[in-house]
Amino acid sequence: MKNHEVGERVVATARQWLGTPYIHQASVKGVGADCIGLIRGVWREVEGQEPQQLPNYSSTWSDPTGQEDLLVAGYTHFREVAFGEDQPGDVLIFRMRRGSAAKHAGILSSSRHFIHAYEGNTVVESALSSFWSDRIGGIFRFPSSVCSDVKEPD
Repeated sequence: MKNHEVGERVVATARQWLGTPYIHQASVKGVGADCIGLIRGVWREVEGQEPQQLPNYSSTWSDPTGQEDLLVAGYTHFREVAFGEDQPGDVLIFRMRRGSAAKHAGILSSSRHFIHAYEGNTVVESALSSFWSDRIGGIFRFPSSVCSDVKEPD
């Protein structure tokens, strides 16, 4: 599968989660998910078994520890993508406040939209407005996209 085909599959899978109620630390399509749970659920459908078990995490964006757990997970399990090189299917990691740790995630669904879950809502597809794009702290690609671009020897 080519890189863009994996991205299309990621987006199609994420769209199947639309309307799933927000439930902190949940990751079950149609039942409940938070932003990380959405990424986890899409991972299971696209990549297979999750690469690690998550510890409990806070539902607040104002975590005082400042630990970059989301970005570390991105660097560990995905491939970093340069700003401007993003494409549908990539995972976006957001910093909700300047200088704070990244605490929100979504999946780019088009050049101007992304899919995410947030408290008080469901899994939704939102415009990637300047509010959101100004808060992007990292962009990552699913690993199967990376492997599909490697040319096999003749």
